[in-house]
Formats: sequence, structure tokens, C-alpha cells
Amino acid sequence: MQKSDATDLGFDPDALREKYRIERDKRLRADGNTQYRQVEGDFSHYVDDPYIDAVIDREPLRDEVDVLIIGGGFGGLITGARLREAGVQNLRIIEKGGDFGGTWYWNRYPGAACDTESYIYLPLLEELDFVPKEKYTHAPEILQHCHNIGEKYDLYRCACFQTQVTGLEWDEVAARWIVHTNRDDAMRARFVIMNNGPLSRPKLPGIDGIETYKGHTFHTSRWDYQYTGGGPDGDLSGLADKRVAIIGTGATAVQCVPHVGASARQLYVFQRTPSSIDVRANRPTDPTWAASLEPGWQRKRMENFNTLCSGGIVEEDLVHDGWTEIIRNLISMANYRGKDTDWSKVPELMELADFQKMEQIRARVDTLVEDTATAEALKPYYRQFCKRPCFHDAYLQTFNLDNVDLIDTAGQGVERITEKGVVANGVEYPVDCIIFATGFEVGTEYTRRAGYDLIGKGGLKLSDKWADGMRTFHGLHTRGFPNLFVMSNSQAAFTTNFPHAMDEAAHHICYIINQALSGNIATIEASQEAEDAWVEEIITLARYNEEYLASCTPGYYNNEGKPNPKSIQNGAYGKGSNPYFRIVNAWREEGSMQGLEIN
Repeated sequence: MQKSDATDLGFDPDALREKYRIERDKRLRADGNTQYRQVEGDFSHYVDDPYIDAVIDREPLRDEVDVLIIGGGFGGLITGARLREAGVQNLRIIEKGGDFGGTWYWNRYPGAACDTESYIYLPLLEELDFVPKEKYTHAPEILQHCHNIGEKYDLYRCACFQTQVTGLEWDEVAARWIVHTNRDDAMRARFVIMNNGPLSRPKLPGIDGIETYKGHTFHTSRWDYQYTGGGPDGDLSGLADKRVAIIGTGATAVQCVPHVGASARQLYVFQRTPSSIDVRANRPTDPTWAASLEPGWQRKRMENFNTLCSGGIVEEDLVHDGWTEIIRNLISMANYRGKDTDWSKVPELMELADFQKMEQIRARVDTLVEDTATAEALKPYYRQFCKRPCFHDAYLQTFNLDNVDLIDTAGQGVERITEKGVVANGVEYPVDCIIFATGFEVGTEYTRRAGYDLIGKGGLKLSDKWADGMRTFHGLHTRGFPNLFVMSNSQAAFTTNFPHAMDEAAHHICYIINQALSGNIATIEASQEAEDAWVEEIITLARYNEEYLASCTPGYYNNEGKPNPKSIQNGAYGKGSNPYFRIVNAWREEGSMQGLEIN
């Protein structure tokens, strides 16, 4: 890059590449993804359900259903709704929480809201004739929408709440799945759809001394309002005389820190890596706009957003937010190079566009944070999508409050926890309460995150089959486990707007199940050839992204800075979500269910 180019851009790309490398290297750890500890033993109460008064007694179930869905979050609700639309009545949803909602059932921390536009994020809006009241609506409305989906599609009638699957076993003679639960159930199902959710198992940092702390603790996914007072809108009056530590500065902390900072006597925010904080600019829904929406508006808007976030170009950006801005920057960079752009240079232009966007993010910190040292520590030095981008209009300003201190650890993390508090940078910070905003397990074994194992044909365990990495066809079927569907973004579509991918998967699964139920098909199973070919394609495509992932600061996108063959094999379809959608749509249109063995 010549000096004149750097001057025209307003930044030096070579200098930024070196800065990014230095900041990444500070954070590399030999233990990678194993640095976290399971929520078990003394911490097992972290996964208890604080939203129910008591477990409802019921008799164990020994009946049979056509379709059994594990998980009552967005994925389970969308799939249940699509199955109902397809005429499937004999289905059941098993959910460990006390109601539908999944992520939005558990995460009720103050300030919780979607950071993808609610008009595309909330599923089935047209079907329910509903438009959210804000562009980025808050958790209570999202949870209520989940309940409304359950009511609309009569899913409550077939739901088993407060129930956790403990194991699945394939009955080869009867061609049925036997589903065991913690309620002593042994249900039988012709088809099982596993929709455990990508972020469902809370994790804790493996900090020395974590079990010795004598004060109060909880995880943000089980917010303790009895201790903090207040509710989802804040006003945490119980913290007025408390010194509080929040460990973690990801998407959850970004939303709850302003409320804790506004209420606590003292707040220490312990940071290993800063998040990128872009403008949210939330606003109420314009009723005139809502009234003007025409049939098909949500799918059109979802597809428009997804195309832009996947690197495509459309005539109009309907959502026009921070997620889609990166492609607008790319177009700007292409124009900077001239109208006759050499598209082999697009990766370089994309990097420049990324630098430009992150320079804007860092400049925003300087305009909002008064203390220069604190502002510098809050600046993210990595590519925009190395970590999940965040959007908020109050988080950064919280560090201007006299009672709020950012404890930046220069990438090293908290040293240890004592009986009295948290030690970082050689200093002990005595606190009354530690709040773990440390997220959920990503990259650990699928069966560990699900909380159960499966026994397929011939006694094959899923944990054994996937010991060296997932093996699927289209990310949905795995050989040796007939009539089983896995809904996730592994070896399937990954998109910023998860519910969009869930809906596409639900349509695909419903097509296959409908073919089986109407055609008297007993079992459907991926062929060995189809599974092998799909896994090979996943690995081949992932290789093109290896250099980018390796250059990223550690996070769950790159297996905490240690991408390896297994984590790469467990990744999403490398060409992007839209090409993946086209593949499965073409598969359905072809009609022969190629790649599946049918009996």
C-alpha cells in the first residue's frame, strides 16, 4: 500500500494488520476452548429454572407420536408450526424450561433485546399478523411472541415442559426412537428432530479459586432478580449498596452493564477482549409503515438482509443497519478503485472495507468515553466478524460514571478469584457479587451440549461416530441414525439471522416427513456416499477460510484461537447461507430424495 493510498483511506492497512496480529497474540492460550469449565458440582444450580415455583407432577409417558421435537425455542416452534401447516397433528415438543422460548425463556437479564432487526428476527410475524413495537425489540415481547406461536399452532397441547431428554435409542425392529427423560418417560417416536439450540449450555471461565468465593454469584442466563431487585427494564435497587463484578464483555454484558452501572454502589467490568460497539439507534415502529406492509413482506425483508450479509448486492438495503453496512463499504471501496473493478481483488477490497468500518467503530469510542486510557482499552483491534458485533447506545457511556471502572486485563483475563473478590493485573478487587456474563458453550461435543447421547443402529453411539468431527448429509441427517434430523448451523447454513436458517431447515424437514407419512415410508437414512461427499465438501470449502480464522482474535468463531481439523469440519457450509438454501431447494424440486436410503 503506497503512502498516497493510505492517506486517501485515512488509515495505514499494513499498520493495522500488525496491530491486529499483536492483539491476537496477546490472547492466544495453549488451552484454547478447554479453558472453560462445565456448570456442574458446586455450580450446578446455575442451570436451575428460577422462573417456576415448583415442578409439575405428571405420570411417565409410554405413548407414541409421529414426530417428536427436542427443544421449545425458535427452532422447535418454527418446525412445529410448519408441521402443523403440513397437516401433522401427532407431534410433541419436549422442553426443559417451564414454557416455550428457549434462549428467550432463560435470558431475562436487564436490557436483553435482539440485536438483529426484530422485523426479520422474530419468526412467523405475518402468520401471526404481528409487528414488533420496536426495531430492536426487548426480551419480554420476544418471549410473549413465543407463547403466541405456541397458542396459534396448538403446540401447548402436545408439549412436555420441565422435561429434559436423557437419552435416545433406536428400536430397529419397530423402527421407532425410544426417548428417555428425567421424568422417567420412555416415549416412542417415528421421527425425532433435535433442536437443542446453538447457545444453550452456560459456561464458566476456568479461573483459579472460582469455587472459593464467599459472596453471591450467578450467571446472566439465570439472572437473580431476588438479589438485584428490579426487572428486565432495570431499576436494580437491590444493588444500591453492593460492589459488583461482571466478568465478560460480550453481547450479554453490553446489554446489562448499563443497568448494573446505573444501580450498583460500585461496578467493576473485567475485560479480556473488547467487543465492537456500533450504533443501535433503536426506535419505535412507525404505525404508518406497519399498516403499509404487503403480503410477503417479512420473507422479502429477510432475504434482502441475508443477501447483503452474505456479500451479495441488491438494489435497496431494506434493513439498513450495522450488519449490512460492511457491504455498503465494499461497494464504496470498489468505486474508489474505479468502475471496472477486478473482482479477483474483492478479498483485498473487503479487508479495506473492514478496516474502514472498524476505524469508525474505534473513533466512536473516542467520542463517547471521556477518559482516554479507558477509551483506548475499549477499542477492538480485529476484523469485524472475528467476534459477534454488538450494537448499543448506552454501553460505552456507562464507563463515564464515577462508580463504574473498566478493569482491562490486556488480553490475559482474570488471574484468580479469592474468598473476597477478583484479582486482575495483580490487584484484588473486593466485591459483594460476581455476575458471570461468560456466555454458552460453543465448540464442545454436541452430545455434551445437548445433555444426552443417542444410540443408533447396531448400538452405535452418536458421541463415538462424531468423536473426530460431525458427519452429516446437508447438516441434517447422519448415517446410522434413521428418521433423525439435527437442526444446527454445523455443516448447514450460517447466517446472522438464525431464525431465517431455522425456517428454511423446517420447510426442508417438513417436506421429507410429509413424503414419508404420505408414502408409507418406514425409514429414511443418509447413504454413506452422500454423507462422505457432503463432509468432504464442508472440509474443502472451509480450507479457504482457514487463514482468516487463524488471524482472528480468539473467540468461539475460531475455537478460541485454535482452529483445528475437527472445529473446521464442524463449521457451517463455506459458500454461505444462500448457496446452501439453493442446494436444498433444488434437492426438493428434483424429487427423488437423492442421497437418502428409503425403506
